[in-house]
Amino acid sequence: MKFQKKPMVNWYDPKQLAFTGMKTVVSAVFGNFADRREMQAALDREVTPFDYSYKTELWFDFISDLGDGFNPTYTLADTLAKPSVTLSGNTLKRGDFLVMGGDEVYPTPEMIEYDNRLRGPFYAAFPKSNDPDEQRPDVYAIPGNHDWYDGLTNFLRLFTQKRSLGNWQTRQTRSYFAIKLPYDYWLIAIDVQLNADIDYPQICYFKEIAEKHFSPDSKVILCTAEPAWVYKSFDQKNTSYDRLMFFIDRVLFGKGDAAYEEKNKNISITAILTGDLHHYARYEEVNREGNDVRQLITAGGGGAFMHPTNTLLDEVSTLDGKKAKLKAVFPSKAASRNLSLLNLIFPYFSLTMLFFFGTLHAFTSWILQTKRYASGETLMVKLSQIDLFGGELPAFFSAITGALSHNPGAIFLNVLLFIGIMLFTDTKSYNGKWNYLAGFVHASLHVANLYVLLWLFSRVNLFEMGLELESTGQVLLFILEMVLIGGIVSGVLFGVYLVFSVLVLKNHITEASSSYRWEGYKNFLRLHLDKDSLTIYPIGFKTVVSDWQNVSTADAPRFEGSKAQFELIEPPIIISNEKAL
Repeated sequence: MKFQKKPMVNWYDPKQLAFTGMKTVVSAVFGNFADRREMQAALDREVTPFDYSYKTELWFDFISDLGDGFNPTYTLADTLAKPSVTLSGNTLKRGDFLVMGGDEVYPTPEMIEYDNRLRGPFYAAFPKSNDPDEQRPDVYAIPGNHDWYDGLTNFLRLFTQKRSLGNWQTRQTRSYFAIKLPYDYWLIAIDVQLNADIDYPQICYFKEIAEKHFSPDSKVILCTAEPAWVYKSFDQKNTSYDRLMFFIDRVLFGKGDAAYEEKNKNISITAILTGDLHHYARYEEVNREGNDVRQLITAGGGGAFMHPTNTLLDEVSTLDGKKAKLKAVFPSKAASRNLSLLNLIFPYFSLTMLFFFGTLHAFTSWILQTKRYASGETLMVKLSQIDLFGGELPAFFSAITGALSHNPGAIFLNVLLFIGIMLFTDTKSYNGKWNYLAGFVHASLHVANLYVLLWLFSRVNLFEMGLELESTGQVLLFILEMVLIGGIVSGVLFGVYLVFSVLVLKNHITEASSSYRWEGYKNFLRLHLDKDSLTIYPIGFKTVVSDWQNVSTADAPRFEGSKAQFELIEPPIIISNEKAL
């Protein structure tokens, strides 16, 4: 299929921010009044799991947070499509099915975005076969918050109508599903819809699966779109933790129903797979005897910008009150810290924000010029006469306050800038009071920057260069100075704040990583189930291929480039079929 190769989403484009914000508000209202999951249940009355239990061994893949820039998305799609890959002497076969664990497209779920950022690359990487006898792999998906921004309209069209995604074929009829695996294993994938409660039809669906199909010793791989254990460690008020705990306790274990609970008391959740954070991180929960474990794995490296790992705690509380220790991350915490320093050149990555700040400063300065002192002088003339480095700081403040008095337009823009920066502050993660203080200092510096630069350009243009205030050359020069230099300085201030936040306060993890849109450090999971064990192979890409060239037609593209370099992030994680938590 024909599509456009898209770059990584620029999240600091003001137009993009406004559009995504509007979508978020609309989807929240839509989700409350017209939850499409209830419509799905009404149209699909059957509660039947997808069955692969007849296989003597099974391979399947898990990938999450994909459908962003072409280079990472296609690199991973091309690798997933290969019949097998060899790593550390192990031949890992392509999955019999592929599970997409949330956020299948960025930034918003218009069909054109799905086509360009997901369907197109996956079709090109693994073209649909016309051989009716070929055993094509299946694909299943649960939605993340970005898929929910249109109320799941396009997600349902793509994944619940028996369509193809390249040579992968969709089978699900709802945004959640249950898959019966060999050796009494189950894969349970839930839809947590924009931080809302799990809907009643979904609860009924999984409760019927657990009651009627689970054996007393069933083992569960749970897929969800949020790493609740991590979010709880960031913010004790985060509710994703409570919703997941409710689902596990009430639906899978049947707490509150004596007969149901007695039947399912030995069911084990061996692994929880999720995305939403765009890195690889594995926490391991060990029982008191120290021999049975549960793996809590975040594998959100399917194509979107990389989230830092240095903010992760070495130990977190898990879903049933135990503790889990951090065993592996990708990228390493050291590499994560180093990449965060890229925010020091924030203006380079976000030219639109540079011009936004610069234009705001220039416009505020223009409004300030409408105020004249009793002498007839404007603020710029007044400032040009002040030697700030010569101890005339009181005169500087007097000039500013005099210009602001009876000038509500300028005051409004100052307050708007200050409040906008303050509202940007991440106040939920970790050090609450210090977050507020950092946000206050950050906002104050942006306002102060405006007036320091206004003095500097006034001093240089009018005093040092001798230009006339209202001459065309001076006006144009001042606008250029304020837009470019003012924008750059504001951008650097913004970047320094992000570096301080992610390295010291350990917050703003999304804002401080979406800025530089790093294509590398991507990952997916390849899982193998046989009679002895479930083995999880975490596959990582430090870099992705960036020289893809179309070697076919525009209508049926096929891309070739340098050989993708990937490795096992850590040794295979082996979960014995006899050992489960």
